[in-house]
Amino acid sequence: MALRKYLRGEDDRQLLQKRMAEAGRLPPGQSATIKWPVLHTGDVPRFDPKTWDFRAGGLVESPLELSWEAFVALPRIEVVSDFHCVTKWSTFDNRWEGVPFREIRQRVRPHPDATHVMVLGHLGPARYGYTTNVPLADLDRAEVIFALRHDGKDLEPDHGGPLRLVVPHLYAWKSAKWVRGLIFMVGDKAGYWERAGYHMYGDPFREQRFSGD
Repeated sequence: MALRKYLRGEDDRQLLQKRMAEAGRLPPGQSATIKWPVLHTGDVPRFDPKTWDFRAGGLVESPLELSWEAFVALPRIEVVSDFHCVTKWSTFDNRWEGVPFREIRQRVRPHPDATHVMVLGHLGPARYGYTTNVPLADLDRAEVIFALRHDGKDLEPDHGGPLRLVVPHLYAWKSAKWVRGLIFMVGDKAGYWERAGYHMYGDPFREQRFSGD
């Protein structure tokens, strides 16, 4: 049951926090929130479906380039998952609809030696500015999707619309907003926040917020 949808005040928030902690779903150091805070770096990019595209390349057999029309025509799934921000809030039972990562993976066919993926997101005037690194094995999970909708509505621009990656088991900075592409790589490389001192992996249950955690 998506308890979060029926809660409103501080007493309800504390009830949610207690229940999630008892269920083992609230990572250490996190607080439950009923709202969905907005946090990002840079301006919200303007979305133009006529010029938007999605690209995947690097160590793959078949590099991919899709228009917006082609991307939204891909098979979709719906998943329900929790969402943990490195700034110490968590939301629960988020209902996401979008294209599974595995749908992209099977189209590009990564090389056997590809171990990590650099996720490319829009930031400022640059085509690609925001980046974040994720092990390929962590993306290749049934619940990892490129989300187009959240809780039955199109994903709002402030929350990464029209498209954001969702990697539920890692801190939310790995779930890049305004995602536009992927680069499959051998070995790990730091992305935008990782170069600034954030953890290379980002497991919320191990409190891997910053380098050295």
